[in-house]
Amino acid sequence: MKTIRFGIIGGGLMGREFASAAARWCHLLQMDARPELVAVCDATPEPLRWFTENFAGIKQATNDYKELLANPAVDAVYIAVPHNLHEKLYGAAIEAGKHLMGEKPFGINLAANRAILAVLAQHPQCFARCSSEFPFFPAMQRMGRMIERAEFGTILEVNASFQHSSDLDPNKPMNWKRTVAANGEYGCLGDLGLHSLHMPIRAGWVPRNVRAILTRVFSHRPGRDGKPAPCETWDNATLLCETADPVTGATFPLTIKTQRIAPGEKNSWNFEVLGTRRSARFSTKQANTIQLLDYSGGEQPWQHLDMGHEMTFPTITGGIFESGFSDVIVQMWASFVSELVHRKTPGKFAGCITPQETHLHHKILTAALESHRNATVVKIDPD
Repeated sequence: MKTIRFGIIGGGLMGREFASAAARWCHLLQMDARPELVAVCDATPEPLRWFTENFAGIKQATNDYKELLANPAVDAVYIAVPHNLHEKLYGAAIEAGKHLMGEKPFGINLAANRAILAVLAQHPQCFARCSSEFPFFPAMQRMGRMIERAEFGTILEVNASFQHSSDLDPNKPMNWKRTVAANGEYGCLGDLGLHSLHMPIRAGWVPRNVRAILTRVFSHRPGRDGKPAPCETWDNATLLCETADPVTGATFPLTIKTQRIAPGEKNSWNFEVLGTRRSARFSTKQANTIQLLDYSGGEQPWQHLDMGHEMTFPTITGGIFESGFSDVIVQMWASFVSELVHRKTPGKFAGCITPQETHLHHKILTAALESHRNATVVKIDPD
């Protein structure tokens, strides 16, 4: 089995999720490549301690990302850091010859994203993708196959959203996501937008224009000293876009929602396609259920179909069992490692986000900022 030696830069939540996924690699069947965690970098000692205590294979633990990138024992890196560091660290990793799994939004703004893609173009031997795990739920893989087979007929509308409610508490302390310097002007769109846009962009439903409404709910939160500190970034966003189906040419509305303040939501990712022949819905609130409506005349009942552990990359878990977030994290990383080695995916919707798709997403978000600022519909021009 081929081994890909990984370094992690940014030892927070998602860095730990990757490390855990790598530790569960034996859960996967039929894989001919695996990740091995050999190095980790974080600016503070506590995350480094967690990694070194739990992963004996780590030979390098440093607070200097340049030291990790200079390590010849590292083949690929996962970089999960604040958005203002994407351009510098992603570019440095690519220039060091490392394969890259990056995080959203793949650059703090459109200019940074273009700079990252320019470095990639100069180093075509480097393989790069962006993290987004939710399409790897079995129900979403099924919906992807439905899109590929044009089962929906004429598409009437598509709705995608990512919503959570942890920021509903006004006493939640400030963090970097509330500052333009670290998170960028996008705010919640930068954090959550690519989650919502992953499936539409992969389907070819790229918006032609956008009308956006952005809201900042709380102006201040407690700072490190306990005193009120200004919240500079957007909390919630709703984007109404016009797009077209590349199969039929028919235009339809695409609604994108990214909300940090959505009462009652935990961490809900939702996707809905309504068509003249078939419709489908999925929500992580019912992670093992897909809702289907087939229309051939007469009544129009929604069916609730339970999915089992029907993963794109087979596992030791029996198909009758249910799946969860940690399972789809493993699937996403299986996709990354498999595509890195073989340069192909098992299916159109079974691959991680490409750098080119992150660029489309940046164009949409940049247009959304202009739309809200001027209260206008903004055209999105293709490159």
